[in-house]
Amino acid sequence: MKIGIDIDDTTFITVNSMLKYADKFEEEISGIPTNRDSFGMIKNRYYLKALYGWDEKTKFEFFNKYYKKVLEECTMIPDADKTIQKLKQEGDTIHFITARLMNIQNCDTEAITKESLKNSNIPYDSLNLHISDKLAFCIEHKIDLCIEDSYETCRELTDKGIKAILMTTKMNESIDTKEIMRVNNWKDIYNEIEKYKKRVF
Repeated sequence: MKIGIDIDDTTFITVNSMLKYADKFEEEISGIPTNRDSFGMIKNRYYLKALYGWDEKTKFEFFNKYYKKVLEECTMIPDADKTIQKLKQEGDTIHFITARLMNIQNCDTEAITKESLKNSNIPYDSLNLHISDKLAFCIEHKIDLCIEDSYETCRELTDKGIKAILMTTKMNESIDTKEIMRVNNWKDIYNEIEKYKKRVF
């Protein structure tokens, strides 16, 4: 089976380092000490705009200065390594599909991501970066099942008949997901994949 996997806040915890450096950058440009994580406003992928009110120019000034550090300091979500290793051993192919940005100053996103996966002993068959339309990618590459933290992406995939598993995060925990399988950890993900295989394959 061809399995598509998101990276940020699905395989690695990214939101913590993102907020750490976003707070730092906001303090630098405003002169006011900042801790926006405590606001409880992180509801979707556009949380930088919601929390800080940055326009596109300011957002990319932040990325150019701190995106490298954000990516380097991500930590693996528990059991992601063991679960993906097991899926690979069972014959599944692993395709990382991420919207991680490319062409950011002083940041080789591909090299950093490969290093993170290598250091975490996570095997994969392809690494696909800066994918803005994951539905189109999954259709083109015949992905059977996708693991994501974006409810919107899971909804799009499900509507087109592609199995989606939603990793619970602070951003999506309050969303009612009746038709989408929600999980809380990688052990749950493995169990749901096994159930799906028995039903379909």
